[in-house]
Amino acid sequence: MSEDTIRLATIGRILRRRWRLLATLAVVGALVGYGASVVFPPRYTTSASVLLPGQWEERELLTQVDIATSSTVIDRAADELGWPGVSGNELRDRVSAKAADGNIIKISGTAGTPERAQQLSDQVARQFVTFAARIAGGTDSDAATAPETLRQQVEETNRRITDLAKAADPGKTVESVQARTSLEKLRTSLEEAMTKLDQADPASSLAGMVVMGPAARPTGEAPPTRTQLIVAGALLFFLFAVIGHLAAARLNRRPRTEPEIASALGSSLLGTVDVPDERRAHRPEDSGTRASIRRLLGIDTQWDLPAPLRSVDEAGRQIRYRRVCARLRDQLPSPRRLLAVVPDGDDIARRAAAQLVAEAKGDPLLRVVEVSVDRPMVPDRDTESGALVVLSAGSWTAQELAGIAEACADGRHEVVGIVVAGTVRAVETRPSGHPPDGDAPALAVRGHSTGGSA
Repeated sequence: MSEDTIRLATIGRILRRRWRLLATLAVVGALVGYGASVVFPPRYTTSASVLLPGQWEERELLTQVDIATSSTVIDRAADELGWPGVSGNELRDRVSAKAADGNIIKISGTAGTPERAQQLSDQVARQFVTFAARIAGGTDSDAATAPETLRQQVEETNRRITDLAKAADPGKTVESVQARTSLEKLRTSLEEAMTKLDQADPASSLAGMVVMGPAARPTGEAPPTRTQLIVAGALLFFLFAVIGHLAAARLNRRPRTEPEIASALGSSLLGTVDVPDERRAHRPEDSGTRASIRRLLGIDTQWDLPAPLRSVDEAGRQIRYRRVCARLRDQLPSPRRLLAVVPDGDDIARRAAAQLVAEAKGDPLLRVVEVSVDRPMVPDRDTESGALVVLSAGSWTAQELAGIAEACADGRHEVVGIVVAGTVRAVETRPSGHPPDGDAPALAVRGHSTGGSA
């Protein structure tokens, strides 16, 4: 797993073997999301639209967007609203604007209630229109009244033209007709020029800005809603848990497969055996609250071990033990006496060794020895002709296994083989005539019982 790419089968194994832990963490994440929704109250958002008549370029529309969200407009809106404890600086973070199709500026306001969100959007839109008109008109009185003065002058010129036309020779001479025609052309040219001036005047376009009705009252919360926070919290905790499992598996350098274990111990694999999963009965230290929680969450067993071939029933399990014993008989000369070396704390291996002793029935004669992996030490060689290492997969590092092999070599014991033990969930009824797993006829001793070197 540490060197392989992450595959869907790995994700599936996490989901199958850690589903209770993942479900618990998802619930915790949902509670965290709910707590976040309580800390951050719900928000409501609505928009008011302002229509800009005439032709506008994109950069001009962007300028109007900046004006709509300027501090001057927001401060004026805050003064008009008069909300207690709410200043223009606070409202500035709640107001946004954007240019839409059709020369429309959409001004959005966010508040804690639908009513306030509607009031905020409408008030900012009105203040924007007023402020834009003031910018277009300017602050100089002469500049502001110049278009009106020009119109009055045009009207006065039209009256003078009319008077001149009446005072001209009423006859129908060529000269009089030409004079009246020239005066009418002059009047028409003035009117057309004034019309074009009105159309080109930016003040007239800005003064024609229209708020397209009041903002709609929002009916739902603005994202993220409480439901979204709860779902997001559950998903984040779930994903972090899966990623954490994958990262831990990549960092874990413990041998998990039989070839890796055999390579670390420098010996050959004689077989794999099963023991019933009876940890509650066989391990009194697992009866505490912490152990109960670990069993409830399903984290008392490793998830990243490859699925071994399990025995279908008790008869098949006994056949595996007998085959291991048969291989030992074929490999060792008589008398066959061996140390069954078990890492201290490996309950699965200890019960497998006891079962192996029971199935061997004295041939070979096995003596179970539990060896500490921190300071491995085995008894010196006496009548035994070697050591048989029994252990569970994925529990020990390569360095710890190498230390056990060195301790066996220091005690002048050759490691004749390795047996890897696993567990099965189902507990079948044992046939009569066979002792239970815990009733081993051999004596289990600690590694410090006799001399030897670590």
